[in-house]
Amino acid sequence: MILADIQVYGQSIGWGDLAIVGLLVLLEGALSIDNALVLGLLAKRLPKEQQQKALTYGLVGAFAFRFIAVFMATLLLKWRIVKLIGGGYLVYIAVKHMFFESGEDDGEVHVSASGEPTLLHEVTGQPLTEAQEVEEIDQRAPLPVPETAKSRKTAKFWPTVLVIELTDIAFAVDSILAAIGVLPPKPKGMAADAVHPKLWVVIVGGLLGVILMRFAAVVFIKLLERFPRFATAAYVLVLVIGAKLLIDWGFNSAEHPHQVDFHSPSAPEFWLFWGAMAAAFGIGFLPKKGGAKH
Repeated sequence: MILADIQVYGQSIGWGDLAIVGLLVLLEGALSIDNALVLGLLAKRLPKEQQQKALTYGLVGAFAFRFIAVFMATLLLKWRIVKLIGGGYLVYIAVKHMFFESGEDDGEVHVSASGEPTLLHEVTGQPLTEAQEVEEIDQRAPLPVPETAKSRKTAKFWPTVLVIELTDIAFAVDSILAAIGVLPPKPKGMAADAVHPKLWVVIVGGLLGVILMRFAAVVFIKLLERFPRFATAAYVLVLVIGAKLLIDWGFNSAEHPHQVDFHSPSAPEFWLFWGAMAAAFGIGFLPKKGGAKH
């Protein structure tokens, strides 16, 4: 059958999975902007000749961590508590962004002449001062950044690389959890220690996050300039996926895995979940009140 899933090394690949990967690409892209900006600001604390090297080392480390994290995820998926922790974390970062961070930043995201994402002052349109850049690091970084890494006078190469690695790891958690959140449960009768047949979705989502952060953040910045609500839409998607994980944890178990079934088109909750996802995605294309700034 044309619509039958393709089986490759124990992994099941269907047309619906490609749509989920496409959704994750958009989600990763929107979430990668803050990641790219923070890593760029951290690298700017170093002398100019060391900045690109630090980001390259960070990129290599990011790939390594995502591989490790994805395979750890296969083990963690066996424990229900992961859905509680992961879902709670996704809800937390979405609520934090939408209600406690919006409007706090002095910097406005732009594309520099060299094609890199950069921040300009929202009012003056001028590059940020060092003090303003430090404020942006504090507001956008998912983890506290040591004071020595935030100052050009005290930043050192290897400690800065380590901070870049740790910051990327923290940024990676939400994207990997989001990918796990849209996975269906293992097929009935499958061994508990067997690899999830849709693991490749998490792998592709995780690796695309690194690629988008490093090479395609500018594309999503331009998308944000045209559709200013797109970043909000990404966090609403994160909120919906986090709520879905929490509901999975609360109602489904190994003995009764389908009491609330988000993955069967015959179940009303399937349509509620994907309807909420579609509505969240649609928010990104609504015009911003008062019009977008130019």
